[in-house]
Amino acid sequence: MRTATETNFLLFCLSGAFLGIYAGLYDPSFNNYIAETFQVSESVRGGLEFFRELPGFLVVLVAGLLISLSDVRIAMIALSVLALGLLGQGFLSPSLSWAVLWMMMWSIGAHLFMPLQNSIVVSLSTSHEVGSRLGLWNGINTAAALAGYLLVFLGFRFFELSYSLVFALAALATVAAGISISRMNMPSSTAPRIAFIFKRRYRLYYLLNILFGARKQIFLTFGPWVLIKIFQQPVSTLALLGLIGTFLGIFFKPALGIAIDRVGERAIILIESLLLVLVCLGYGFAPALFPTAIAFLVSSACFIADTLLFACNMARATYLHKIVETPADLTPTLSMGVTLDHAVSMTIPFFAGILWEQTGFQYVFLSAAILALFNFVAATQIPDHSPRSRSAADQV
Repeated sequence: MRTATETNFLLFCLSGAFLGIYAGLYDPSFNNYIAETFQVSESVRGGLEFFRELPGFLVVLVAGLLISLSDVRIAMIALSVLALGLLGQGFLSPSLSWAVLWMMMWSIGAHLFMPLQNSIVVSLSTSHEVGSRLGLWNGINTAAALAGYLLVFLGFRFFELSYSLVFALAALATVAAGISISRMNMPSSTAPRIAFIFKRRYRLYYLLNILFGARKQIFLTFGPWVLIKIFQQPVSTLALLGLIGTFLGIFFKPALGIAIDRVGERAIILIESLLLVLVCLGYGFAPALFPTAIAFLVSSACFIADTLLFACNMARATYLHKIVETPADLTPTLSMGVTLDHAVSMTIPFFAGILWEQTGFQYVFLSAAILALFNFVAATQIPDHSPRSRSAADQV
């Protein structure tokens, strides 16, 4: 007979599938929507990230306002706000100012939900299966995103699909995810009594989030922008690359979750950092080193690789799970991590956009490679929590 925990996990996986469809629709469309609808420059595009990421910086305060609610209830509220933001972008944005307003509403919901997805999965897992369950949830989320990417690719390539319809479908998928979560019964999954946590014990986790946020936002903002502006690619190309990365992610993310459980977070983040250096250098300098056709293929491969490497953020969540003093620390510390992540990610794109205009996009990605090296150095300070190290310690 299925236990309550198993039923809740299945329902949360169902919500992850709907959220995958939403992401597959929205993620490949947003940058082309901004570029084609409002004709913004690189510096303006970078500046938009301040407003897009500001709610992520404030997420710890928003979570504090909802302190009396369970994680499941907060997740339902977050997804409702996210869906409204999507509908506003699609149907109520006659100018860039209105688009920014609705984008911020979308961002409030998205960033409020971000730490909750890890927190809920952790609360539904035993200590030895956290990584594999996070990997499974992310794998289901990624597999479902294939449908969204495929619809965007086919719709814009062959059927003149509109951005309004894409955003409406994404909002509908988000609402379906919220309904799935509403069916969960987790009375013990309540928010902690304190609104936020900032402890010396978690300083390395905070640093890893800051470095992740800085490097991440450069790619999220200017990775698609290179394909759009340098290689003149339409939204269907972004959707196709997303489709490829999503298909690979179906296998990569669950395998990564298992690898985290087996070899530990330290090894995963060290490998991630080294691969990111190569990806950033390849993405930034391929147009200068190769003919245009080959450079596009190299840049596309780097774009896909970076999409996959974003999943390594799971290792930061499992690392925190292993060092928290009490379970009550988990959700507010994850929220604080998101806030610190966005403290840098909402400002760096503005300066990166100016750097692009003054020196060229290559130096934007060179900066991202340097940040990846800092991430490598920080990761060397993570204790080795792998089963092999624990076994060796037990024999001493």
